[in-house]
Amino acid sequence: MINKPGWIKRIFSGVEDYHRTMTSPERYRRFRRTLTLVMIATFLIPLILTTMLSYYTYRSQMLNNLRWNAESATKTIEAFLSELQTVLAYTVNEHTYKELIDQDNLNKVYHRLKSHYPGVVDLGIIDHKGIQRAYAGPYELLGKDYSDRECFTGATASKIFIGIVEMGYRKVPHFAIAISFFNQDAGQNWVFRSSIDATTLDKYIDKIGAGPTSDIFLVSRKVKPLLQSTSQQYGPPLSPYPFELPHNSLGVTISEERGVWDYVVLKAVSYIEGTPWALVLLKHGYLYGKDWSFFKARLFFIVMISTVLALLVILQITKLFVGRIREADEKRESMMAEIEHTSKLASIGRLAAGIAHEINNPLAIISAKTGLIMDLLEFSEDFKYKKKIGSEINGTSNAVERCKVITHRLLGFARRMDVSLESIDINSLMREVLSFLDQEALYRGIHVDLDLGDSLPIIESDRGQLQQIFLNLVNNAIDAIGKDGKVIIKTRQRDQSSLQIDVMDNGKGISQDIISHIFEPFFTTKDSGEKKGTGLGLFITYGIIKKLGGHISVRSTVGVGTTFTVILPIKTNLSRRVHDVESKSTGS
Repeated sequence: MINKPGWIKRIFSGVEDYHRTMTSPERYRRFRRTLTLVMIATFLIPLILTTMLSYYTYRSQMLNNLRWNAESATKTIEAFLSELQTVLAYTVNEHTYKELIDQDNLNKVYHRLKSHYPGVVDLGIIDHKGIQRAYAGPYELLGKDYSDRECFTGATASKIFIGIVEMGYRKVPHFAIAISFFNQDAGQNWVFRSSIDATTLDKYIDKIGAGPTSDIFLVSRKVKPLLQSTSQQYGPPLSPYPFELPHNSLGVTISEERGVWDYVVLKAVSYIEGTPWALVLLKHGYLYGKDWSFFKARLFFIVMISTVLALLVILQITKLFVGRIREADEKRESMMAEIEHTSKLASIGRLAAGIAHEINNPLAIISAKTGLIMDLLEFSEDFKYKKKIGSEINGTSNAVERCKVITHRLLGFARRMDVSLESIDINSLMREVLSFLDQEALYRGIHVDLDLGDSLPIIESDRGQLQQIFLNLVNNAIDAIGKDGKVIIKTRQRDQSSLQIDVMDNGKGISQDIISHIFEPFFTTKDSGEKKGTGLGLFITYGIIKKLGGHISVRSTVGVGTTFTVILPIKTNLSRRVHDVESKSTGS
């Protein structure tokens, strides 16, 4: 025996209790609920896992791309500044102190640098006291005191210094690159200073191309950072940046924050080596520039719509599936009841046959004895009660003959009815069938009229099968009326090859939508009362008529009555019918 998992046993426990609660409504409701929950779980769990995995995989990919973009941008800016520092250091090393403070020579150096690096604003030579001794550029800055400026103190301390973006004496955003060099004549360190326009940073950052949904800019490394380049979201240089920078100065730090429009943005921060700057890269959204919140909402909406649609489909499937199971169970139960009923009928038939045989024996003795008595009376002399005794003996003989007819009918109806052709008078057959039901009709107050055609040809068919057909039709007509009505049985010759028999009643009638299903198995209109139908009577009748080469149809009007029309062939080709049945069985 195969052991089923526990959850399967719980799901199908109702099915295993088939014989005990076969068509219990609660059983099917419980089974449907359980099946629905299992199907929903089977659908939702993979959907949720797949959605979460896809979301976090995509997010991880986006974060990796953001990190890579920030690292690439940082290296690019570091390379640009390193190149500029190298050029300025080379300029200082290739010229003597006297050449640098010579105004004409300094102007030549300035114009040469300006031609290669348009962002260079000016050049200046600052002595050891912080006073600018030489200047080349568009401003009047000769003699200006830089002793308290970071560019002077920073360069003095660390040889090469890059300052933050500031306004300074020029009143425009710029940053300075200062290089300390030794003045041999004075025996002291002086500073070579170059001012770079802040828009140079903007132009250079624009060339990096972080994407249409990104905002990349520089900020100062102060407690309250200031923009060092233009930001799409936070404004021009020297505008305040509203967030603190991470304390980790190594690598790229990625975090999530809300922007000025309350949009969720991804932020990557990377410190630029050798500068007072940090590069900030903001990713405002996912693919095509949509906000991350919109992406989450859209993903949630898709999952919800998929779930709702799946629920509707699952509910319909479970409803259909459980309905089909319930319908099959009901048909199986009806079939079991029909089999039980058929078995009972077979037992009753065998019992009737036995009783008929047992009754026939004393009936034969009674018939013989009454015949003997009649013979003795006939040859005896007259006596006082001779006529009275003869009359009683005749009555007894008639009763015996009637009992013989009844027992013969029981024997004929109870024995197994194989298809056997014989010559049949259809009118006599109808009278014989009616004799079985006349007491039932009389009890219900139903009048049965026989409208039998004259000189109808003798047909070749199976008597037992025809008895079953018309017993069922007349019995259905009586049931349809109930009480106090009329049944008309009409026979006539339809054409040279067939007879037509109509069984009409003035019952409640049958609606047109029911007529189309009336010959289907297990379909019944007798769904209540003592005579609840099995839905097999007309189905079997239909099959027998087809087997005998005939045809059956029905016409009905609600509130008026119903007419069943049976057409039977005068000559039944049994061998052909058997061949057709076998062919259909083989084909199926």
